[in-house]
Amino acid sequence: MIYKANHGRDLYGAPVGVIVMDCLIPYPPGTPGNASTFGFPVLYEVVRGATMESLIYVPDAKLAEPFVEAGRRLVAQGVRAVFGNCGFMILFQDQMAAELPVPVFMSSLLQLPLVARGLARGQAVGILSASAASLTPRHLDIALGGATVAIHVAGLENKPAFKAAVHDQGGELDFDAVESEVVEAACDLVARHPEIGALLFECTDLPPYACAVQQATGLPVFDASTLINYGASGVTRTRYSGFY
Repeated sequence: MIYKANHGRDLYGAPVGVIVMDCLIPYPPGTPGNASTFGFPVLYEVVRGATMESLIYVPDAKLAEPFVEAGRRLVAQGVRAVFGNCGFMILFQDQMAAELPVPVFMSSLLQLPLVARGLARGQAVGILSASAASLTPRHLDIALGGATVAIHVAGLENKPAFKAAVHDQGGELDFDAVESEVVEAACDLVARHPEIGALLFECTDLPPYACAVQQATGLPVFDASTLINYGASGVTRTRYSGFY
């Protein structure tokens, strides 16, 4: 086999690229921002200026081009699919998919139509968001792409441990305390809306708590990690082996 170098490319062997916001939030194992979460190599690009304020609280349309440029840098290094590390990056889904030559999945919210199609008639999808107040119809419209899905949303912005680590960016994260808050929020949401048949985490800081939430609610849980693993499986196919 002959290997050839490509001009402008410094790295090889990473099929997945993840775009990260500009923040001071710890990424424990299980979060897409922690490379050990995945069983394949991952490259990262940070969009400087994409803060909680400009990305989530008061979205700035001027961030679109820096996001596209970050995607282009990842593609130049050989990634076969590009993902976002914040559910609110759904705002840039259409533009990035149009301008990048590889599949683009900017938000866990893109799983909404698929998850809903797996549920019985009359069931709904429960969404846990970093900021329910910031999750607008525009975000959901982009994610749904015209599909109609029954949705119930709960936010974590007022949970003390989560707020301190994510919204206030104190630089520390109390894993056990946040896990308790996430489980509590999920259980409360399901209690208020028993028609919920599955849960979807908008926030990419939540996947480490998916197991605890699933055990507490008995419901399937989808998040950014399930999306990235799904997307990666489509661009890293290998030949089957076995007995016949």
